[in-house]
Amino acid sequence: MEPSLPLGLETGLACWAERVRRLVNRGESVCSLFLGRQGLYPAVSPASPPRRRLRLNSIKKLSTIALALGVERTRTELLPFLTDTIYDEDEVLLALAEQLGNFTGLVGGPDFAHCLLPPLESLATVEETVVRDKAVESLRQISQEHTPVALEAHFVPLVKRLASGDWFTSRTSACGLFSVCYPRASNAVKAEIRQHFRSLCSDDTPMVRRAAASKLGEFAKVLELDSVKSEIVPLFTNLASDEQDSVRLLAVEACVSIAQLLSQEDLESLVMPTLRQAAEDKSWRVRYMVADKFSELQKAVGPKITLHDLIPAFQNLLKDCEAEVRAAAAHKVKELCENLPTEGRETIIMNQILPYVKELVSDTNQHVKSALASVIMGLSTILGKENTIEHLLPLFLAQLKDECPEVRLNIISNLDCVNEVIGIRQLSQSLLPAIVELAEDAKWRVRLAIIEYMPLLAGQLGVEFFDEKLNSLCMAWLVDHVYAIREAATNNLMKLVQKFGTEWAQNTIVPKVLVMANDPNYLHRMTTLFCINALSEACGQEITTKQMLPIVLKMAGDQVANVRFNVAKSLQKIGPILDTDALQEEVKPVLQKLGQDEDMDVKYFAQEAISAVAQRLRKLDFPVKDSEEPSGPGADKNHFLRPRGPGEDTGKAHRERAARVAPEEAVGAARFRGTDVAKGPAYQLHVHTETHLPNWKLQN
Repeated sequence: MEPSLPLGLETGLACWAERVRRLVNRGESVCSLFLGRQGLYPAVSPASPPRRRLRLNSIKKLSTIALALGVERTRTELLPFLTDTIYDEDEVLLALAEQLGNFTGLVGGPDFAHCLLPPLESLATVEETVVRDKAVESLRQISQEHTPVALEAHFVPLVKRLASGDWFTSRTSACGLFSVCYPRASNAVKAEIRQHFRSLCSDDTPMVRRAAASKLGEFAKVLELDSVKSEIVPLFTNLASDEQDSVRLLAVEACVSIAQLLSQEDLESLVMPTLRQAAEDKSWRVRYMVADKFSELQKAVGPKITLHDLIPAFQNLLKDCEAEVRAAAAHKVKELCENLPTEGRETIIMNQILPYVKELVSDTNQHVKSALASVIMGLSTILGKENTIEHLLPLFLAQLKDECPEVRLNIISNLDCVNEVIGIRQLSQSLLPAIVELAEDAKWRVRLAIIEYMPLLAGQLGVEFFDEKLNSLCMAWLVDHVYAIREAATNNLMKLVQKFGTEWAQNTIVPKVLVMANDPNYLHRMTTLFCINALSEACGQEITTKQMLPIVLKMAGDQVANVRFNVAKSLQKIGPILDTDALQEEVKPVLQKLGQDEDMDVKYFAQEAISAVAQRLRKLDFPVKDSEEPSGPGADKNHFLRPRGPGEDTGKAHRERAARVAPEEAVGAARFRGTDVAKGPAYQLHVHTETHLPNWKLQN
């Protein structure tokens, strides 16, 4: 019975592989394994998604089929079949091209690697680019497994056929194969390969010329120096003056590889005229490529040509009419300056680079300013302290006040470069006032951006300087009128404690946070609880128990219900950090009292905390009585954690009653509990079950 491909994925493939093995053992033709009466696949619509997945997975299992067939039948039946039936969807063909690149061992080893060339040759001619690229990649991989004799007998003819194909797709694929077969070919064959490559560089189709230009530098690296001068350089010149800018920009990339192969004299006479032309090309895309590859070009041509030719070209790129070109050039300012000769570097930068950089600081395009801000701080280590203070600090200050947030943050994130050069005191007198001004900006998003970079800034400046200049600013954010700022300031304190240590927190931060517990504004009192939640884990058990816990317990008697239920949440949060004595003797009585609160939300969160505390005690093997189980809202809170008399209810009936009561009140609480997203946990509609009269309660 002829096999058909099952529609099941894993089970079907396993079943199908077993049928393959059985038919192979019976000596069936490989075509019968795939075709049957109904062709390669049963009569199912080719567009069917399950059928596409099945075909794709079948191709990915080709190695299983090849193993079942053996190397000889794989060569004689499977590979010819694949070569003749390449008509599938691109995704399937891509998988096939990838599989064949690793098939050498399945066809008998390197001696039979040439058997894989026909199907890959067919794949290298298809219309889809990704399939062709994968086929070329596999061909390059297989070429290394050919012996020199097999290479000339099988691989080089394939390259020639592709290079002279009627359809442009085959010719573009051939461009990527010349460099892998040229080094091991004989001199006569090398001449033919160079001739084919010259033909492709002057092909009538722009796509072919583009492919040739992209591989020009790679091909030049494997050629003899005389051939580079006599053949590659003229090709480079022609491609760099091509009518298509997409070809010319790829020639710029090839220029880097070619320049590395030539002497200074040859560079000046053969390459630099073309490179100067590219730097002034009418197409901004070509000029952009020159700017993007400027560091590589600088290293390739050497310091002498850089000073005479590249510096003037770079000046023109920095003041180019297109913002994309200016941004690409601005990204290379630091690398250009670092690669200049040490002798006279400072003079060159001050006289020939810095004047153009100053103009970019006030550029009209934010991408240009942002690109410059990401690298300009690095110039301080090159120019030294005096030049940094006199010339660079004004530029940094202007960028710190730029309206674009990305520009400001790029400056802040690289302050450590300047700190190493001019020192912390000079930095505080110049740049920090601007940072403080931003931290107090009227727009809350600007303040938020500064807060997010404060831990990084603190790490760069050190603890002493931070305490002197920025500590008060961080504390002021805790009482900001915008909830997002207060929340970010709380997280900021936690990161600072992680950076500076618990001793610093105990002496500097914790006392100031705890003072806010007596603030007349209940929002500030709630911020105290939020800070304790964030700091408790970073500060550890001792500081939390001795300094923070008493304040939290004291706030349980606050007149604002929102503060009280946040006390319950805080006790639940810090519970895992506290020891059993504190939980048993201090936390439990307070939670019991909150569990009897008249406010429904306070009772709810108290019960949540009670449950967490009881679970914590169990993990610590602390004896918890059955009657000390948390009860639901509306149950007798005096029953929680109190001593139980002889013959008293074990708590089971009590829990069953609480389970009936809790869902009703919980649903009511959830129905009327709302939040204002813009302001954080804000106005909350609350209903008392006793009166059913709504009243507005401000949560924070």
